[in-house]
Amino acid sequence: MRLIISFAALFLSVLLLQVSSGGVGPLDALTGLENGFTRGEVGFLGSMHFVGFFVGCWWAPRLMGNVGHSRAFAVFTAMGAIGLAGHILIFDPTAWAILRVGSGICVAGCYTVVESWLQAKVTNENRGRAMGTYRLVDMGGSLVAQLMIGSLASLETYLAYNLLTILCCASLLPLALTRVPQPETPDTPRLRPALAWRRSPLAVLAVVVAALSAASFRMVGPIYGQEVGLEAGQIGLFLAAFVAGGAVAQYPAGWLADKFDRRWVMVWLSLASVVSCAITVASSGLGTTAVMASAAFFGFTTFPIYSVAAAHAHDFATSEERVELSAALMFFYATGAIAAPWTTSRLIDLFGASALFTFISVGHILLLVYGLARMQVRNAPDDRTPYVYAPRTSFTIGRLLRRQRDRKDRS
Repeated sequence: MRLIISFAALFLSVLLLQVSSGGVGPLDALTGLENGFTRGEVGFLGSMHFVGFFVGCWWAPRLMGNVGHSRAFAVFTAMGAIGLAGHILIFDPTAWAILRVGSGICVAGCYTVVESWLQAKVTNENRGRAMGTYRLVDMGGSLVAQLMIGSLASLETYLAYNLLTILCCASLLPLALTRVPQPETPDTPRLRPALAWRRSPLAVLAVVVAALSAASFRMVGPIYGQEVGLEAGQIGLFLAAFVAGGAVAQYPAGWLADKFDRRWVMVWLSLASVVSCAITVASSGLGTTAVMASAAFFGFTTFPIYSVAAAHAHDFATSEERVELSAALMFFYATGAIAAPWTTSRLIDLFGASALFTFISVGHILLLVYGLARMQVRNAPDDRTPYVYAPRTSFTIGRLLRRQRDRKDRS
C-alpha cells in the first residue's frame, strides 16, 4: 500500500492518459465511417497516430532536458487535448490525420516523462513491485478504454470527444499537484537501429511483425468488426478481448521463453498466430461469442511476441547497450506500426474484411520461416537474460527494465 501511495500520482496520470488515448482510435474509425470517410482514410488516421508516436519518442527526452518533467508533461498533454478537441470542429480526414499526429506525440511524450520519473524514484527493493503495478495500470487503462467504445459511440460526436478531452486534461492534474521534487533529466539514449540488427536480425523482424499485428488490429479492427456485423458496443468488446488475451498470455509466454530456446518460442507463437487468424476469420459467421473468443485467442498468440523478441535480443547485448537496444527495438516497432493501419485498410477495400488477417498471417509466416533459418546460423546463448514483459510506450522504457534484464539468477 505504501508503494502505491508513493507512486499514486504517476499511476493515476497513466491510467487517465491510457483511457483517453486508447479510446480515440476506435472512436475515430466508427465516427469517420459514419461520416463518409473511406476505409483507407480511416486506416491513414491510425498510421498518422504512430507517426506522432515516433516523433514524441524522439522529442520528449530533449524537451525534458530543456524545460523539466512537469512542463514537458503539460506540453504533451495540451497537444493531446488539442488533437482530441479539434475533431469536433471539422470533419475532414486530412485535418483529423494532422490532429492524430498531435495525439500520438502526446502519448509518447507523456509516457516518456512518467517512465523517466519512475526510473528516478524506484529502488532495487521496490523495482519489481513498482513495474508490476505500472504494467497493471497500463493494461487496465487500455482495457477500460476499449470497453468504453460502445458508450462513446452512442453519444453525440461532440460529447464523446469532449469526454476524451476531459480525461486527457485530467491526466495532467496528479503530476501538476504532486509535491515530489522533479528528478534530474537522464541522458537521452542514442537512437541506433543498426545495433538491434547486429545483435539479432530475428528480433528486429519479430518486433516489426508484432507491430503489424497489434497496430492493424487496434486501428483497423473496428472496420473489420463493422464488416462482420458487430455493433459499436460489440466492437469495443472485440478489441477488449484482444487486450485481455494478450495480458493473460504474458505469464505462460515468459515461462516458456525462460525454459526453452526463445527462437522456438517465437516460431511456435507465429504458427499459433497464423492459426488464430484463420480461426478469427472462420468464426465471423458463428455468432458474437465465437468472434469474441477468437479475438482473445488472437491476442494471446500475438501479444507476447514483442517481449520474447526483446528478451532474445538482450541475450546478445551487454549491460551498457540495454537502453539503446530497447530504443532501437522500439524504433522498428514504430516503423511497422506506421505502415500497418493504412496498408491493411486498403487491403480490406480491395479484397474484403478477411484481408486484415491474411496480411497479418503473411507476416507471421515470414517470421516463422526466418526463425527456422536463423537457428542454422548460430546457437542459442548459454547465458540468457530473464524474460521481461516490455511495454511499447517510449524509447526510454529500457532504463526501467535494465536492472531486471541484468539479473542472472535463473531460479
